[in-house]
Amino acid sequence: MTKTVNHWIGGKTVEGTSGQYGPVTDPATGQVTTQVALASVEEVDAAVAAAKAAYATWGTSSLAQRTTVLFRYRALLDAHRDDIAALITAEHGKVHSDALGEVARGLEIVELACGITTQLKGELSTQVSNRVDVSSIRQSLGVVAGITPFNFPAMVPMWMFPLAIACGNTFVLKPSEKDPSAANLLAELAAEAGLPDGVLNVLHGDKIAVDGLLNHPDVAAVSFVGSTPIARYIHATASANGKRVQALGGAKNHMLVLPDADLDAAADAAVSAAYGSAGERCMAISAVVAVGAIGDELVAKIRERAEKIKIGPGNDPASEMGPLITAAHRDKVASYVTGAAAQGAEVVLDGTGHTVEGFADGHWIGLSLLDKVSTDSDAYKDEIFGPVLCVLRVETYEDGVALMNASPFGNGTAIFTRDGGAARRFQLEVEAGMVGVNVPIPVPVGYHSFGGWKDSLFGDHHIYGNDGVHFYTRGKVVTTRWPDPADAPGGVDLGFPRNH
Repeated sequence: MTKTVNHWIGGKTVEGTSGQYGPVTDPATGQVTTQVALASVEEVDAAVAAAKAAYATWGTSSLAQRTTVLFRYRALLDAHRDDIAALITAEHGKVHSDALGEVARGLEIVELACGITTQLKGELSTQVSNRVDVSSIRQSLGVVAGITPFNFPAMVPMWMFPLAIACGNTFVLKPSEKDPSAANLLAELAAEAGLPDGVLNVLHGDKIAVDGLLNHPDVAAVSFVGSTPIARYIHATASANGKRVQALGGAKNHMLVLPDADLDAAADAAVSAAYGSAGERCMAISAVVAVGAIGDELVAKIRERAEKIKIGPGNDPASEMGPLITAAHRDKVASYVTGAAAQGAEVVLDGTGHTVEGFADGHWIGLSLLDKVSTDSDAYKDEIFGPVLCVLRVETYEDGVALMNASPFGNGTAIFTRDGGAARRFQLEVEAGMVGVNVPIPVPVGYHSFGGWKDSLFGDHHIYGNDGVHFYTRGKVVTTRWPDPADAPGGVDLGFPRNH
């Protein structure tokens, strides 16, 4: 019997009433294992109403009350790492170790939220005028929403709601309908930790649910992670409705390899960053830019390593890479490889025919490596979101940076070199929001912020870190004068307050 994933609203499981369900597939077998309820407009309203009702008390709760819950929550998440990871593997397909890594990176933000007391401290200036003080404080927004992607069904939600609720907001999470179960477990554990009913709600759905949140008058802010076209739509729609928006879009992350680099380390990094999580991550390295005469040697080293990667079900400890999320996505990724030669690329590795014994219907694809790729080709221009690595050749450092900066995306980037001066130039000259120096996937730790430039981010705030705290709060400035008891009434003065 197919399992059903329902909504989590007001601190309890709420069965879907729309009559609409979406299929959830085990990517390793191709079999539908679960159905997920897809929300109607009325169910969107119910989730927002629950969050709004909870905000009446949570928004004025003490910092001590919030952090007490968050510390308990962190302990429960730690105890259930394997359970969360198993759900991710079952519905997304990534190998268990990769799923555990996802949970660990999400826990970093929970830990940041546990220290929210210092993040929310205001400022005070005393005696700015005679017996006048000015203070700056930050206050919560109200009901906020998060719309998250399929590739990190636990981590990306945890990049959002822990900080939001620590700041005093209540939250409605709309996770991907492709792998929804992890979100429900996150919510159930939050309730077990003592989070009051309605503070965190999980609403499953498709475009109806998304548009319902973007247009709802009681939703004050929207966080989003996904593709660039949808990020642009989220930002435009929510902004037009007067909402605060952070919408993180797609990427085409480059790795610049200089002639002085340790090529073995660079090849290790390229394989890990390009093919980890089957390339289904916005921080994947999908374009290696080889400078000078090192291209042939670097490609050979990448190929040697890529050919050894074991592909299989995510719950098999021997597997290093799992399947893609859906058959349709697998076919789309394969199309970039099959069309690459006609657009001038040299196909060094073609993974499109890969199969796994005993799992004939799984969404399998092997590792593909394309060399001498043109910047005009589809494999370079588009975010493939699969295990396809493009190698481009340039003559100089300057040519490489110019090529990278010409990309419409600006999420993450990396340089591999032994030259500190070149690395310093690169981190200042490259047009991207996150830079790695001999680090292929420069995802910042929780107390810094994650976000790109150009078509990789719509909105002014990056996610988590200080930017996350600022996004989920708004500033207020209070000017105060208390009369001294010895003062006589001063009378009416219609002029500006005298500061000198």
